[in-house]
Amino acid sequence: MLTTTMRTLGAALVLLSLPALTTACSKRKDGGGSGKATETATGTGGATGTPAPSGGGLVKVDGSSTVFPLSQAVAEEYTRAGKGDVTVGRSGTGGGFKIFCRGEIDVTGASRPIKKEEIDACKSGGIEYIELAVAYDGIAVVVNPKNDWVDHLTVDELKKMWAPEAAETIKTWAQVRDGWPDKPLTLFGAGTDSGTYDYFTQAIVGKEHSSRGDYTASEDDNVLVTGVAGAEGGLGFFGLAYYTENKDRLKVVPIEDGKDDNGKGPITPSPETVNDGTYQPLSRPIFIYVSVKSLAKGSVQNFVSYYLDESKTLAPDVGYVALPDNLYAALKQRYTERKTGSVFEGGSQTGMTIEKLFAAEGN
Repeated sequence: MLTTTMRTLGAALVLLSLPALTTACSKRKDGGGSGKATETATGTGGATGTPAPSGGGLVKVDGSSTVFPLSQAVAEEYTRAGKGDVTVGRSGTGGGFKIFCRGEIDVTGASRPIKKEEIDACKSGGIEYIELAVAYDGIAVVVNPKNDWVDHLTVDELKKMWAPEAAETIKTWAQVRDGWPDKPLTLFGAGTDSGTYDYFTQAIVGKEHSSRGDYTASEDDNVLVTGVAGAEGGLGFFGLAYYTENKDRLKVVPIEDGKDDNGKGPITPSPETVNDGTYQPLSRPIFIYVSVKSLAKGSVQNFVSYYLDESKTLAPDVGYVALPDNLYAALKQRYTERKTGSVFEGGSQTGMTIEKLFAAEGN
């Protein structure tokens, strides 16, 4: 029987000195700690070059665990350059928007666009925001390395596993495909505050926030990695960066979406297949949302500018796909002009290729 484990993960604060940051930069994707961990990059505060605008202080970043490795990498490099101090948390996309719309943080990461109810919450909290795509990601579906029967999965098979009606019904691999062994199917996936959960359920089940509940859920992707690696019949999903960091412990599964026009046959997630749009329907852009109110602080202005400048270099380092130069330029203009609101209709949108994202940005 599948075991339901809904973890409530406590907060952990890790203070990184500059020497520690040198080591951390080689292990950005680990993050460690709990699902709501906070990394604090502590620098000298003595920025070089152009002086900061008026105001300063600690920059507070939270949100998506998927965006966390990139935000953490940017924060580490920003601090190593002596530009200031940044905390980076990972309470999930939904959890991040909750505190962002209350004005408790300056920047939140999101692995799907802001939802209507979150737009309303920010409006009620007096928070205007700037939406900025920062990279492109694929959701990797992974199994245990001892699993020698799965060579690929179809979208329909994934739906059979994850749909609400599968709860306490689809319990073995033999029930997923004829010829597969009668071994327990042990599922691991993002928690319900996660944007990855929202996107995955929309893409696979056909309805956002709709899935079986009898699976091990966590907003900490490292918990999911450990779970799948420890269960022979395990299957999980999370951002491609976490598979890339743990490929010696996991087996990635090619996905067949049944649409030859975006790639014939099962497609394995990789920076190349995410970039060319053939890994569907599990490729998506990832975002940061910036509080306009927080931009009154020079420290936040500087950090967001640095984030946009460095994402192209750092995104591939942590397992994501950098956006094209012309899209980064458009996003920098959007930020400079303080264009607020979202270019999306709200919530998860499947099939959003880089080209479509560029068009959505009005270019």
